[in-house]
Amino acid sequence: MCMCFQPNPLSLEELGSDIGIQVFNQLVKTRPKDNIVVSPHGIASVLGILQLGADGKTKKQLTTVMRYSVNGVGKVLKKTNKAIVSRRNKDIVTIANAVFAKSGLKMEVPFVSRNNELFQCGVKSVDFMDPSAACDDINQWVKNKTKGMISDVLSPDSIDSALTRLVLVNAIYFKGLWKSRFQPENTKKRTFNGADGKTYQVPMLAQLSVFRCGTTSTPNDLWYNIIELPYHGGNISMLIALPMESTTPLSAIIPHISTKTIQSWMATMVQKRVQVILPKFTAEAETDLKKPLRELGIQDMFEPSKANFAKITRTESLHVSQILQKAKIEVSEDGTKASAATTAILIARSSPPWFVADKPFLFFIRYNPTGAILFMGQINKP
Repeated sequence: MCMCFQPNPLSLEELGSDIGIQVFNQLVKTRPKDNIVVSPHGIASVLGILQLGADGKTKKQLTTVMRYSVNGVGKVLKKTNKAIVSRRNKDIVTIANAVFAKSGLKMEVPFVSRNNELFQCGVKSVDFMDPSAACDDINQWVKNKTKGMISDVLSPDSIDSALTRLVLVNAIYFKGLWKSRFQPENTKKRTFNGADGKTYQVPMLAQLSVFRCGTTSTPNDLWYNIIELPYHGGNISMLIALPMESTTPLSAIIPHISTKTIQSWMATMVQKRVQVILPKFTAEAETDLKKPLRELGIQDMFEPSKANFAKITRTESLHVSQILQKAKIEVSEDGTKASAATTAILIARSSPPWFVADKPFLFFIRYNPTGAILFMGQINKP
């Protein structure tokens, strides 16, 4: 079997992340001024899990939008999913995927075993007849899996005791240490110009160091700056994109960004000594993926009359009632929670170029060996 020709240059992981970026695009349209964080990798995982259980037109919609069939690429998926959460990474990425099904539901064995194998995803049974207990069970599971970093993914009112059959959960938490750390004494309050037109005084990290950075533009000539801040493990980096002109809103550059664009950034950025100023921020967001996925063309799986999940169970017809993701990321001096700094050193604007994120910006956390985008978000107000 020859795999020497590649019909498209994007790796599987990048294809997967592209769906996440498209979902992000849909979310941003409705909430242009909010902070939004999603995990494209997590979204691809959840859809992959569903693809394993789907049949007929439901499956076709999933494979068409995702542009790959999970069964065809199982080996690669399994390998990359394991690598991302591997202990050898130094930077901690915790991913918890689970399918919670109504207790008593007889599930097909291949679905359960393939899910475990490809996505390290457990299939658990829960008693939805008691929404608050079911909700506690699910939240407790996520909390345990993410070492307490992510809790309360689900609220009891999102469970309908009579109708809920299946709840899919993807929780992802990331905590990395910077390769080049920001010194706490350089952190000081600076002005951030929020997307809402107001200015905010927020603690900003600062360092003068050598980073890979560059400038690029959208097809309609809106220019923006990009920089790569690597984490100490060497496999994961944060990329930041920031419009050059204060008149260019983030929403104007977002539609042009795909994993291909990010690939081109990786190829064009050059090492420079640069003064970086970046707000400290913790971004945590819970996203209901139903509406954006519908807009992208994945519709049948949400319709009781149309959904076909025959590969999950033959005993009753299932549809997806909830598809939720919760993502959390922390950005501070050393990458972990840092204690408060006592003194602040003023940095004079001297000769080296500056990369100052004092207005809305986009960030991406990329697993470089495969190009998977673990997180992406817009920060409109730290």
